[in-house]
Amino acid sequence: MSLGEKLKTLRREKGWSQDEFAFHAQIDGRQVSRYENDRVMPSVEVVIKMAKAYNVSLDYLLIDDAPRRPLEVTVSRLAERVMGLGTLSEEDERALLHILDSLEARSKLKELAAGVG
Repeated sequence: MSLGEKLKTLRREKGWSQDEFAFHAQIDGRQVSRYENDRVMPSVEVVIKMAKAYNVSLDYLLIDDAPRRPLEVTVSRLAERVMGLGTLSEEDERALLHILDSLEARSKLKELAAGVG
């Protein structure tokens, strides 16, 4: 799918007119039709504004088969801590994965028990 097709699809999903999209993206409304019909390629700055308006990644907009992902992802407290660990030794990484596996199994067992009772 081309950039223009993606832009048109995203705009329609939001229920926005071209002018509404231009307002949200803070871009020239006269250009939106040209972008959506692949007549003009927007500048990098404009693509960034578009990605922010739709909360989609830049690679999704620019690469044909890139998966759709949000531009901004809310990260949980746990994820922040894990990302902040830096480089763990192989032994510590195995231990942490073992703990996570145990917690996941425990959670699944609780769900099953709640469904039975």
